[in-house]
Parts: sequence; structure tokens; C-alpha cells
Amino acid sequence: MDPWELTFLVIAAIGSVGIAVGAMSQERRRSATQLAAVQRKLDLIMDHLGIAEPVDPEVVRHLEGGRTIHAVRAYRNETGASLVEAKQAVDRIASTLRSGR
Repeated sequence: MDPWELTFLVIAAIGSVGIAVGAMSQERRRSATQLAAVQRKLDLIMDHLGIAEPVDPEVVRHLEGGRTIHAVRAYRNETGASLVEAKQAVDRIASTLRSGR
């Protein structure tokens, strides 16, 4: 096989892999965006109906002990939420606990 042909095949293979990885990454971002939209809609529906999201007792225990960071960590471990989402959720749970609802 001619060295130029081999070089061309290697470049074509690398390009094909790059395109495939890019397509998978774009699909993942699209799925994440769609999931976030569904979650926002579900949150609005739950708020409208007055349904409280279930709270992990470990999160409540940490909040009652004044350990917000531990509560966020426990929430993330339980739900798989991002750091920002977990912090927002823990803040909502803390305000509910403070108001006594």
C-alpha cells in the first residue's frame, strides 16, 4: 500500500471518529436541554397543585443541624442533581422547614 493511501485512510478514520463523537455530544446536550425543560414544567405543575417534593430525611437532619453543605451533598447523592440544582432544592427545603409547613 502506498504511504499516501495509508495516510489518507488514517486521516479519514480520525475524521470519522471525530464526527461521530461530535454527533453524540450534540445529542447528549439536546437531551439534557429537553430534560431540563420537562423538569421545569413538572416543578410548575407541582407548585400549582400544591404538591411538595419528597424530602430525604438525611437532608432534613443535616439542615436541622445547620450543616447546609452536607445537606446539599446528601441531596446530590440521592437525586443525582447538579450542584446548582441541589443548592436551590436544599434552600427551598430549608425555607419550608423554617416556615413550619
